[in-house]
Amino acid sequence: MRSKSLCQNLEIERRFLITMPDLELLKDVPHSKIQQTYLLGEKGSTERVRKRSYGNCDTYTHTIKRRISNISREEKESEINADEYATLLKRADPKRRFISKTRYCIEYGGKLFELDLFPFWRDRAIMEIELGSEDENFSLPPQFTIIKEITNDRRYTNASLALEIPQDQI
Repeated sequence: MRSKSLCQNLEIERRFLITMPDLELLKDVPHSKIQQTYLLGEKGSTERVRKRSYGNCDTYTHTIKRRISNISREEKESEINADEYATLLKRADPKRRFISKTRYCIEYGGKLFELDLFPFWRDRAIMEIELGSEDENFSLPPQFTIIKEITNDRRYTNASLALEIPQDQI
């Protein structure tokens, strides 16, 4: 398989469960449709493929992540083509469903926040921010209502959501 390496780095992110935002506020915010599928892979790592659609343009990535701490993961991500994507889909984890979401990219306080809306939730969404260090300071966009931080709650990782959607009460 020929792939173009995008990056191999340390991903440091904080994640928040938020109440579903007013969609009218998001109408002019850049967004994309994402479909990701988790693959059978090595123990201790999470492997996935992702199709990301911006209007009529599709991109494909193959990602392998290994958790280092609750906030940090080692990440190796490669750009792949549609044929490589189709081949890798044959290794889909049969215990996990694919995850569909709409991702909005919101700039606030000099940072980029990613807001993910999932079709299985009408009352909540997930917002995350990637940081340069685990102790980096940032401010949350005030137009969103934070329910709780979920950085350390593995039930809310996309890989876990592909297994089971948390049914806890807000």
